[in-house]
Amino acid sequence: MGVNIYPIHLMLENVYIVQGEGVILVDGGDPHGFKKVKLGIEKARIKPQDIQLIILTHGHWDHIGSAREIKEWTGARLMMHRDDLYMMHQAPPPQPAGFTAWGKISSVALKLATSKMRIEPFEVDIVAGDEDIPLGAYGIAGRVVHTPGHSWGSVSVVLESGEAFVGDLAMNMFPMRLSPGLPIFGDDMQAVRDSWRKLHELGVRMVFPAHGKPFAAEVVYRKL
Repeated sequence: MGVNIYPIHLMLENVYIVQGEGVILVDGGDPHGFKKVKLGIEKARIKPQDIQLIILTHGHWDHIGSAREIKEWTGARLMMHRDDLYMMHQAPPPQPAGFTAWGKISSVALKLATSKMRIEPFEVDIVAGDEDIPLGAYGIAGRVVHTPGHSWGSVSVVLESGEAFVGDLAMNMFPMRLSPGLPIFGDDMQAVRDSWRKLHELGVRMVFPAHGKPFAAEVVYRKL
């Protein structure tokens, strides 16, 4: 059975519906994103109770901000990596340092913009570690892979068909980037590159970033 992918565009980020024999949701959007996520799921003609799992690619505020509301509405289980769990409890939310000059400027601007932000904590049903987590039990031919670098708890959802939902391991959207490529901020650039080499070994062909449109993975591989 093929996989249907439905992007839901929020403020500056994407949440993805992945539908195979079952349905999962990738990421939880910003703190004001629930209504748009709800509308996107309804437009895809998917019932909230059909969503079995929510996978948070990492713990930054624009990926977990509406996770509690989405979880309560769908009744889905929620997965997050252990190394990013602390972020939902930190106020104001953490912002990674810049890798590039523009990344450093953007990081400072985001810290100012989110200085009064608070994230509603939520229950994490599956705490991911360093080992891959297969998704067959949720009707999806693929796995969750630990891909640190943007944050130490970043994960990617890698489908057997070659698509990968990488969170902020890549970016393809202004004002982050003018063209697809590596993230402009994060915890460790060498770890980012190592994670991309892992994705290359797994046969990833198409990248679905949290910020911007999908693009061919070869764009990143050439930069490594």
